[in-house]
Amino acid sequence: MPSEDLTILGLPIGWCIVLALALSAAATFTQNVANLRKIPGPWSYAATRYRLALDAWRTRSVHAVLALHQRYGPVVRIGPKEISFNSLSALRTIYGPGSGFDRTDYYRMFDAYGTPNIFSFASGKLHRERKKLVSHMYANHTVLGTQFSEMVQRKVGEYLAMLEREPGHAIETFQSLHYFSFDAISEFVYGPEYGGTTALAGCRQSQGLIEDILNPARRRLAWFAVHFPAYTKWITTRTGFLERVLTSLGLMPMKKPFMYSGIRRHALQAFHNFKQAPKEVQAKDAETTVMGRLFKVREEAKLSDMDIASECADHLLAGIDTTSDSLMFMIWALSLPQNKECQEKLREEVMQISVTDQNGIPTPKDLTHLPYLNAVVKEALRLYSPLPGFEPRLSLTDTLIDGYEVPAGTIVGMSPFCLHRDEAVFPEPLSFRPERWLTPGGDTLVPESDLKNKYFWAYSSGARMCIGMHLANAEMLTMLAALYRKYSTTAKHPDTSPGITSRFEVFYDETAPKMEEHECWIDFKKLVDDADNK
Repeated sequence: MPSEDLTILGLPIGWCIVLALALSAAATFTQNVANLRKIPGPWSYAATRYRLALDAWRTRSVHAVLALHQRYGPVVRIGPKEISFNSLSALRTIYGPGSGFDRTDYYRMFDAYGTPNIFSFASGKLHRERKKLVSHMYANHTVLGTQFSEMVQRKVGEYLAMLEREPGHAIETFQSLHYFSFDAISEFVYGPEYGGTTALAGCRQSQGLIEDILNPARRRLAWFAVHFPAYTKWITTRTGFLERVLTSLGLMPMKKPFMYSGIRRHALQAFHNFKQAPKEVQAKDAETTVMGRLFKVREEAKLSDMDIASECADHLLAGIDTTSDSLMFMIWALSLPQNKECQEKLREEVMQISVTDQNGIPTPKDLTHLPYLNAVVKEALRLYSPLPGFEPRLSLTDTLIDGYEVPAGTIVGMSPFCLHRDEAVFPEPLSFRPERWLTPGGDTLVPESDLKNKYFWAYSSGARMCIGMHLANAEMLTMLAALYRKYSTTAKHPDTSPGITSRFEVFYDETAPKMEEHECWIDFKKLVDDADNK
């Protein structure tokens, strides 16, 4: 019998199936909406995603979300299908090991050359497969081994040499510390011959590569890329007369060169140069550079040329702003009059260690055991997280988080900015207090026994934890120790906080009466002659 002859209540079976599916979808939608209505928060954020986008345009979206948490509690609805959490239990559920949450399309703006990478993969499975190819390079024992320790020491030495050679240029630390982090990560990823930069040595070409990073206008482009991706893709690919017209009308989100364009060209050229290198060179670099490692496993891992190029470009970009911005805030905080005692405590500790390096640069491994130095780094990362913004995840199934039913398809997330300002965990959260991370006797707090360590989220957590955290720590510890063994520092403008661009927002010390984006002037006073400090 033909299916169209079958009826239910007089309706053809096909129509009944369609009607049943429609009713089921409507019921699911109604239930999802009902569940989300239970989430606290103002109606304006629940009604449209553009309410939060407006905050982001004003560079205040994460600040706005913090204010909502302070008003409504640890669970807040910040969009029609978006929820912000601010609790340890939610942190474990959303980002912990075995989490069933994927990254959202938001991260696709970090694709390089149109190809996804470790940072932008939505799928946890793809992320794990790619990460295991290079995780050995970033392991703590590898970073603290002789080769990479010497590289970090050499770059720190070059920074101190720049302070001696070009003090007028180096004392603007936002830019000069970008040179440091750029030179370090470029050599780590590509090696000195096939993409390593020499900005600290005064190479104008290397220094020019980060001009589009230093340009604060890049946050406008990031905002458009997130909130109007199709428009951004169309308008930024216009050329010739139309481009000039759009630019003159003020419709172009950012003037060329666009964000990261110079560095990505450099990274792509480094890839092509390495691809043409002799086989013995490629084999030698397999254990000493990220690019060499990916070339070694490209066949078994089925990596295309663009897979390798995108991965390396992502590692390069990820290691520039994060390290340099963090170091800048560490030095600035230690240079404030109210933190003079912190600087003196730090100097007293780092002066006690034995240094064998001919340039007087401590070994990174030795510095991991200094309680106060590590406390300074951790407190600065808490207060001035390099990536403080909201980290969205997509709920693939209906999930219970902090007592609320979260329907599949909902975007959930948290931010270090909010988590690190929980007054119940961090009293006086806006104060720079390295002692938070120490016992009364001055020892380092045991992570498992202290709630603050569980709330510390500067490097994310779980499978998506920052792959470069050990390298970044080695760079920051070594820079601070070497610097304060030779110099004392004071802020030229203690009433003006430096501001950093993170994606489409600006972050700074909120206790300062003024802020200057992408500027930080520090006076360096030499303590002793180099010959006496080795």
